[in-house]
Formats: sequence, C-alpha cells, structure tokens
Amino acid sequence: MIINKLIAKNWRNFQLIDVPLRERQFIVGPNASGKSNLLDIFRFLRDIVKVDGGGFQKAVKDRGGVSNIQCLATQNVTEVALEIHIAETSCSSATWRYGIGFRRETREDCDAYLTHERVWQEDQLLLDRPDADDTEDPDRLTQTALEQSATNAKFREIGKFLRNITYLHLVPQFIRYADKIQGKIIEDDPFGQGFLHRVASVHPSTRRSRLKKIEHTLKIAIPQLEKLEFVHDKNTGHPHLQARYEHWNSTQAVHQEEQFSDGMLRLIGLMWSLLENDSIVLLEEPELSLNLGIVAQLAPLISRMGRDRQCQMLVSTQSDVLLKEGCIDSSEVHLLLPANEGTTVMPFSDFVEVGALLENGFTIGEVVLSRTRSEKVEMLSLVE
Repeated sequence: MIINKLIAKNWRNFQLIDVPLRERQFIVGPNASGKSNLLDIFRFLRDIVKVDGGGFQKAVKDRGGVSNIQCLATQNVTEVALEIHIAETSCSSATWRYGIGFRRETREDCDAYLTHERVWQEDQLLLDRPDADDTEDPDRLTQTALEQSATNAKFREIGKFLRNITYLHLVPQFIRYADKIQGKIIEDDPFGQGFLHRVASVHPSTRRSRLKKIEHTLKIAIPQLEKLEFVHDKNTGHPHLQARYEHWNSTQAVHQEEQFSDGMLRLIGLMWSLLENDSIVLLEEPELSLNLGIVAQLAPLISRMGRDRQCQMLVSTQSDVLLKEGCIDSSEVHLLLPANEGTTVMPFSDFVEVGALLENGFTIGEVVLSRTRSEKVEMLSLVE
C-alpha cells in the first residue's frame, strides 16, 4: 500500500497542502522552502501510532508543541489538520482514509487535544470523533484512537502501515565516531548513530542477503571492492562493517566503517533502508557526498529497489543530476514555492510549459531546478 493523497492545513511552512502522491515522489524546492517539514508530516504520523513510549502527545512535544507546528502565516488559525488516503497504487481509489486535527492545550500535563479524528474504509465512516464517549470524558481527546488497541480493532491496519515508515538521513561522522561520541541516541536514530546495531539486530541470514545485494551495487560504484561483510569485534563485541579490496597491500586490504568514505557510508545506509522496508521510505537529499556519476543513477536504483519491496519512496533533493533520468514523469515531482504567506506545493505536471520543454530535450532536473534558483544568488560573490 501507499499514501496516494496528502492534505495538510496549517503545518509548519504550509497553509495548505493538497497533492497526489506517486510510488516514487521527488520533493524539490529552494533552501528553507520546507522540504524537511513536508517529510516530517509522515514522521509525525508514524510517531502518533507508537504504542511503546510514543503516541500523540509525545509526537507534538518532540516538535516543540502545537505553537511550533502551526504555520506562522496563519496566525488566526489555531487548528492543525492532516489527512491521508491509503491505496494499493497511486491510481487506485482509497482503501483507507485517515484524518486528524488538533489544537494547543493549555493544561500542564499535555501539549495538545484533538479537534477531530476520522477513519473511512472506502466510503464507510468507521470513526468520527469527538463522539459521545469523548463528550463524557474529555481527557480521551488527548490520545488518538490509533494508539489505543482497545478502540482501533476495525482499522488497526492503518497503524501497522504507518508504524513502518522509515527515515534515515545518515550522518557518516556519527557512525565513524560512535564509540567516541557515546552520546544519547535520538529516538528512532534518524541520523544513523546506532546504524550498526540496527544491522546487527536482524536475523543473520537476512543480514547476509541484504549485505550481498548492497555489495553487488557497491562493486559497480567502487570497482576495487571485493567483499562487504559484517563482523563483531572479538574483544569488545561491537558490530562493524568490513570491506575487503583487491590489489591492495596485504596489510591494508581490510577497512572497517571508520575508514569508509562519507559517500560509501551514505550509500550503504540508503540501500539498507530500501531493503528493510515495505511501507514508506523517506530519503532526504540522498545525493550528499556521492559522486555525480552515482547520483545520476540514484533515481532508477531507488525505483528498482523500491519496486522489489513494494514500498513508496518520498525523496527530497536539490540535485538536477539526480533528476536527469529520462523516465521520471513530471507528476513524480512536487515543487515547493515559498512566499510571504507560506509555501505552496505544486505538482510539476501542473505547469503548462513543462511538456513542451521535455519534448525539446530538456530533463526534469534542468527544468525544475531552474525554478528553485534565487534571483539574487549572483550577489553571494560580492559579499566582503
């Protein structure tokens, strides 16, 4: 299943988002336009369905409270609202629809309360809150039905789907110096500080299978690579990734992750995320630290690996090279357009001149990235 439609009101940079989503969706826009904030909608939906130490209140609190979530351009609007349509494909009618709205709560023991929560299965409305029970006990509105096993039996499938959303924006230094940093790992480890333990946690046969596929891809990008394997340090028991190379001095033929390049670590993290998930994978600027030749092949790589796992990929990027693949459809790209009243999200296929430009040999990357360029960018060279 995938989310094939997103509606969001009063969220961060956005007064209103109402867009279709494809199995592979690229999010493009200038700096500070809201690419990360858009992807955070899906992380928020994942967080509110956590049953072990998470849930609605923590998801809001982790983002600084409702006042920090609300769009600054809509000061008179106090409700934040989200709605998703879940379907088998981008072209299918929705199997499930889930909507949630919330406002700031003034009580000390909670950060927000629900203004509404609704669930549809196809055309049948299964849940419509507030209901009679909420009226009798208003404290119920501090929790969603999705996080309460006693009330979500008819639509528990939504929670299971959202709970599997994956986000990894791997920071190589966190892996390379994890033992030295020894800091607190942020919940869900979005920056990969505990990535090696994540690799260690899966069944050995599954781990070998995934690393074999990653090794095959890495050999194309790094021809001298001979083998990628997982090992445990015999003295400390700490997990490590280990790469063997051909034609190197025998004393230097093996490298562990602290000696991997940033690009190699990020590529391993990206492919691991694609191989472990069959729900939604959120990729934030996956082109960082990678050679342009590799970046040019990321879109088909992401598409092929996602198709094998039947997962949906939402990718933010600022790279025209990543978007040069000829088979990227204009409907697979959403352009973020910032303005004083907030950011607008536009499907790139809605721009009437796009078709003509593509027919004349321009790539999606060339056409779309030209629209994210600051009009005053040349003035940077004049800064003293």
